[in-house]
Amino acid sequence: MTSPRLRALRAAAPARQSRFRGVPATVASACGVAVALAACSAIAPGALPRLAAAKPGTLLSCTDLAAKAARPGTVYSSAVEVPAGPVTVGSATLQAPAHCLVQGRMNERVSPVDGQRYAIGFEMRLPRDWNGRFFYQANGGLDGAVVPAMGGIGGGGPASTALQKGFAVISSDAGHAGSMGPRFGLDPQARSDYGYNAVAQLTPMAKNLIAQAYGRGPDRSYIGGCSNGGRHAMVAASRSAAQYDGVLAGNPGFQLPKAAVAQLYGAQQYAKAASVRTPAGEPDLQSAFTPIELQMVSRSLLARCDALDGLADGIVADVQACQARFRLDSDVPTCTGARDGACLAPAQKSALANVFAGARDSAGRMIYSSFPFDTGIAGSNWREWKFAFPATRDAGAVAFIFSTPPLADRPGGLPFALGFDMDRDAPRITATGGPFRESAMDFMAPPNADRLDALRTRGAKMIVYHGTSDPVFSSDDTAAWYERLQASHRGDAEAFARYFPVPGMNHCAGGPATDQFDMLDALVDWVEQGRAPQSVTAAARGPGATAVNAEVPSSWSPRRTRPLCPYPRVATYTGGDPEIAASFRCR
Repeated sequence: MTSPRLRALRAAAPARQSRFRGVPATVASACGVAVALAACSAIAPGALPRLAAAKPGTLLSCTDLAAKAARPGTVYSSAVEVPAGPVTVGSATLQAPAHCLVQGRMNERVSPVDGQRYAIGFEMRLPRDWNGRFFYQANGGLDGAVVPAMGGIGGGGPASTALQKGFAVISSDAGHAGSMGPRFGLDPQARSDYGYNAVAQLTPMAKNLIAQAYGRGPDRSYIGGCSNGGRHAMVAASRSAAQYDGVLAGNPGFQLPKAAVAQLYGAQQYAKAASVRTPAGEPDLQSAFTPIELQMVSRSLLARCDALDGLADGIVADVQACQARFRLDSDVPTCTGARDGACLAPAQKSALANVFAGARDSAGRMIYSSFPFDTGIAGSNWREWKFAFPATRDAGAVAFIFSTPPLADRPGGLPFALGFDMDRDAPRITATGGPFRESAMDFMAPPNADRLDALRTRGAKMIVYHGTSDPVFSSDDTAAWYERLQASHRGDAEAFARYFPVPGMNHCAGGPATDQFDMLDALVDWVEQGRAPQSVTAAARGPGATAVNAEVPSSWSPRRTRPLCPYPRVATYTGGDPEIAASFRCR
């Protein structure tokens, strides 16, 4: 299933192509489904400015940076030299090169609205051996914590970090403490800082700090992240195009308020299929579908769609073709008696169909995008986002951060999710009022996301990737965004921006997928050498991998690789060893 907008664009494509009979089909495909204009076939590789490659440098200052890099409103609480060695990031331990660690905060204040103290907390890690580049590490979720600035590059179990590559890296809490939970949304400035202002404030500060540390500013600047971090990156592409040469956005929740409302919509659908109630008398969303039932749906998808890319290998590479072929009502058995794991009850099918078609109000108007049916529906990450997080994450975010005015007086958790009215309450994400002069969509979504002229004309580049089994932010939404970007840039958006779907991958990682990849190197190569990525090789994290993905099927070779292809191309088997990327072509 696809969104009405995406279906309309695809339906219009043949008509557009017929107006340009001289454009070969292969060229039309390369320029995107949405528009096959004459301008597309005439793209010259050197038409856009080429940004010079970064040059390495050496750290000159560290412990004296607090004085040398002083700025109004900025407090540097520490600046220390750190020898090469391990750094703990969550439950993982990563190796870091010798570097200078600077920690501090900006714009401290006491809110006149809720009386709480706020500041934009940050840390920077400045490697002794510098590659001349700056990397803004855009963190995920509700932010609220200064995650160690190692420079996560995305992809499941990444083999390296931006800091290890020699980037100077910054990390931030986006202007509020995690201990507040979503209640920071009661303060209008904290909402804006979370949405876009923290990045806007920190970027010039970070570049000044780099200039004082190395004797010159960064030659090239990059921003990257996944989930809400991907949203931060997309917002920077719109709001801070002059500041960044490369943008890397993974599984971007660029319409996060809409997606959060869709999570509540999903909870309401799954509640109708729940077979068990909690001790509190609430429907247990986990009982709506057992893991075995979702595995059965995944197998049904494989049976219908696996070979569409030329090889039955457990990966549905042609996700869009699968949506036209797979039918939930007929391809998945319907239970005529008790649920036994080999069928779905009518209420279960109805719930899935409604969620995948996209959240709607009572009049049938779309609130958020459709989702593609994909094999990662059986993933543990998919299950957690759909059945646990609506009550534990999305309810609080919608109530305090995304609703205007905030719905702080309502019961929280699952009662909030189930009681949220799609007609009366959903419009609050676009509302303003009182001290809240920006709606949630104003401060969270990238403005003019379909028109990135400022980014394009200065020679900057953008790579977006998205797991097609993402349960919370829809890859249909990202594909539709890219179609609109193509249309608004006369079919040549791929000259500066490319979108890479990752078949089977859940939210940022996991699922039955080749989910380990490095798109930062590809982005740097594109920005600084002019080599546009024709594909990116991704690996499966099977037995023997540094970080094993438990959902990689045991039948897959531990050395399996696949090319990730720029949309709308699809990795197609052309013959040879079925376990290696070289046996596939992007077509």
